[in-house]
Amino acid sequence: MKSKSNSVVKQDSAPQNKFSEKLFESDCLQLRRRTFLGTLAALGLPGFTFAQDALLPLNTPGLDHLDVIVPDVAATARFYMGVFKTTLHAQPFQGGSRYFVLLGSLPENRAVGYLAIGDARGRGTYIGHFCTSVVEWRRDSMAIFAAMADSFSKVGLGEFPGSTGVGGIFADPDGIEIQFLPAPDTVVTAAVPSDLVPSGQGLVTPLRVDNVLLQVSDLERALVYYRILYGNETQIDASGRAVFVFANGSRLLLEETHYTYGAAQPRIAHFGIRVEAFDRAAVTAGIAALGATVLDAEETGVLRFRDPDGIVVELIAD
Repeated sequence: MKSKSNSVVKQDSAPQNKFSEKLFESDCLQLRRRTFLGTLAALGLPGFTFAQDALLPLNTPGLDHLDVIVPDVAATARFYMGVFKTTLHAQPFQGGSRYFVLLGSLPENRAVGYLAIGDARGRGTYIGHFCTSVVEWRRDSMAIFAAMADSFSKVGLGEFPGSTGVGGIFADPDGIEIQFLPAPDTVVTAAVPSDLVPSGQGLVTPLRVDNVLLQVSDLERALVYYRILYGNETQIDASGRAVFVFANGSRLLLEETHYTYGAAQPRIAHFGIRVEAFDRAAVTAGIAALGATVLDAEETGVLRFRDPDGIVVELIAD
């Protein structure tokens, strides 16, 4: 969803304008205008109006990748390679391996969607984060975070701490983790083809991330937050979920969850992968044979299952 304007609001003070122009002209600073303004906004310096409309909503193609946090990364990688007809990459990480199930062929620029599989290390089993890549993220990251902080504060969402995790990951007010990376998103160069399992032996051919479902504690409040990031939701569906549809066709779904002790809590509840058309009966049998539990799915062309780790996944036929 592209930004609405590239204009910067003019300043009221002539001396401050001259000061800012001198800073921009200084060769030693080497700062782009957006980064400079973002820094000033982050520092709270008076007299400078931050051009939020040039940065928010984000200019993003949409969902690119997500990760799952599991106790046995190799076992989970074997399962998903049994589901998806693709290739597996691995990266040495903290004395073990982090696996990447590619959601398509790997081009020369490494721009491809993927499912990352990370070691829980006692943290439990869950869907860790989702990523929406951002156009010109390397250039504008500081300014975007500053604009987010200012926008969140103005609507009463509290202080935005910025990125607190590895790789630019941050959390929404419910603790759901989000990541921004430069568009197009790419597989890390440290990840190389893995011989853990043979390639191309799965049941369905993956195309891209189709959707993630966020269960939030307060839908109205969450929509205020996510509208700042992604603009207005496209629709509210029949089940009451808010749906954000991105340029690449992927969807971010939000629904309210009511707290039940030991059960419902704010989280990423499931993810969906867009795949080539498949034989439902054959894939259902194959997924069951891999150790997953096939779940009811009301939508035509959707096969839903719970993987051996307990994570709910959808296969959506193209």
